[in-house]
Amino acid sequence: MLKSGTYLGERYEIVGRIGSGGMADVYKAMDTKLNRFVAVKVMKPEFREDGTFISKFRREAQAAAGLANPNIVNVFDVGEDSGNYYIVMELVEGITLKDYIAKKGKLSVREATSIAIQVCMGLAAAHAQGIVHRDVKPQNIIISTDGKVKVTDFGIARAASSNTISANAMGSVHYSSPEQVRGGYSDSRSDIYSLGITLYEMVTGKVPFDGETTVAIAIKHLQDEMEPPSKYTPDLPYSLEQIIAKCTQKSVDRRYQSMNDVIADLKQSLVEPNGRFVTITPLEDHAQTIMITPAQQAEIRAQKKAAEMTDNGKKSYASTEAAQKPRSRREPDYADDDIDDDELEPEEGISSKLEHAMTIGGFIIGILIIVVLIYFIGRAAGLFKMNGQAASTPASTAQVASDTTAQSGTTPAVPEQVQVPVIIGMTQEEAQAEANKYNLGVKYMGEVASTEYSAGQIVSQEPAAGTMVDKNTTISFYVASGAYESTIPEIVGLSQEEATAQLSAAGYNNINIVTQVDENIEVGKVVSVSPGAGETAMTDTMVTIMVNASADGSTSAGGTGTDSGETIQPTGEVVSVPAYTGLPQEMATEAARALGLNVAIEYGDSTNFATGDVIDQSVIGEAEVGSTLTLTINSHVW
Repeated sequence: MLKSGTYLGERYEIVGRIGSGGMADVYKAMDTKLNRFVAVKVMKPEFREDGTFISKFRREAQAAAGLANPNIVNVFDVGEDSGNYYIVMELVEGITLKDYIAKKGKLSVREATSIAIQVCMGLAAAHAQGIVHRDVKPQNIIISTDGKVKVTDFGIARAASSNTISANAMGSVHYSSPEQVRGGYSDSRSDIYSLGITLYEMVTGKVPFDGETTVAIAIKHLQDEMEPPSKYTPDLPYSLEQIIAKCTQKSVDRRYQSMNDVIADLKQSLVEPNGRFVTITPLEDHAQTIMITPAQQAEIRAQKKAAEMTDNGKKSYASTEAAQKPRSRREPDYADDDIDDDELEPEEGISSKLEHAMTIGGFIIGILIIVVLIYFIGRAAGLFKMNGQAASTPASTAQVASDTTAQSGTTPAVPEQVQVPVIIGMTQEEAQAEANKYNLGVKYMGEVASTEYSAGQIVSQEPAAGTMVDKNTTISFYVASGAYESTIPEIVGLSQEEATAQLSAAGYNNINIVTQVDENIEVGKVVSVSPGAGETAMTDTMVTIMVNASADGSTSAGGTGTDSGETIQPTGEVVSVPAYTGLPQEMATEAARALGLNVAIEYGDSTNFATGDVIDQSVIGEAEVGSTLTLTINSHVW
């Protein structure tokens, strides 16, 4: 355990421990470079010499570092210091969903649905990047003080691929899917199962499967049927119960196939609580028990008796002939027995005709099997020859063709392959045109929330760009859903730069900066925000933040004011100010200050320039030394 005041990477000062997991301890720390609190996950000492655990620990950082979503805990840094392996993450002040459920007993339907939707949005973003969490449970879901729900701990997540096996990466068995507990292939639908168990616990206050040992619980996931949640919550809406049932089907093919489908039905359940819009694929007919009715049983018996009556004459003739025929010495004499042939056969037995037919059929099938086995064994041994050549069967014909090709010196035709192009960032129409150039097709898979791409732009593709594939292969893709509902973060008291960064992380890029002058408030700090912190709004909503400025209208810390250096006093000299449009903020600021100008920064949104470039300025032409030049910086996130 690290002591308070310990430094990691000469940057992160440990404040205190805030939690502990299976592999690591979590500490609250101060990032001394950015002057902000962060969460630092440090691997426990007993695992530091284990290469497998170090690999898992690093994989957590690699899996989570590429995910940027308001409903996923951000990973900022990863490193090692004096044998301490650590990951630096966003510090989320709040409570885990597990503790929240324990505190409230069980959640209301609307609250549980809202939390589930936010969890689904975070997992959908991960799945779009090919990342499967594989340990979804209430302990790994945090509810922040402002109501934002975030998924954390991608400790056993792994990029989904054809060889993703969960043999050594099982999460809490209470929430593990059947395919995980049996050690089979797991994909995004395994997260859907775990989400269904979590949703079950939210509305009932208990898990559906429990036991004294993990093995007992795992067996229940494989074999037992789940108690309907309405048994513990009688007023549970029908639609939500069906959503839980579909999420927790033991067969992956009968569950939801994507998180976006779950989100759609959860939202619909809020509108139609008792709607019957959730469809669960029924079991195949051959998997069901077919019951024979009493009438059908009576008909079968009648047919059997009719068959027996038809055979009576044949039996009498056979008995007479047998009586006249001399018996061999070894043939037992049943003549004195009082047992009738009919008594030897059970009353409800199989008719003699059917038994005879079954016997003959069995012999024929057995002979066919033997002939087939002899043929294949003989062909493999080269016993069947025709004019010195193998018999012309489909398999041998293919072999002859192969031999002929080899003798002629020609090479069998191999399907032509092409390189998959980049379609991320394109619209569906542009992607179709681009793929057609390479004789490839495209397939729309759905929408996902994105802070990087505008509505309609492609955010992910499979196969990845650069992969070699056969012609006529189909590229699957997801597009950005555009604006979505998010929560305004708490930014009052932060610098303008920090506030803008937090708003962008929450999905808000349409930011309006307004300044005020108040000597009682620190210059450059955010005084207020509209809509207010904690309120929900669509991400395309304009967010206005009020920043305190000095008497000359400038601010500090990257706000609407000077970026660095002392304030330049007016001298009466006039200089010529060129256009800085398109230059990076730092370059334009340095050039302007070299002319003797104070620089103020504002933020705007433009799709014509890169993020951080100047898109507008207050003065072009003559300006007095010591005056303020306001540069508008592009905050659009591509």
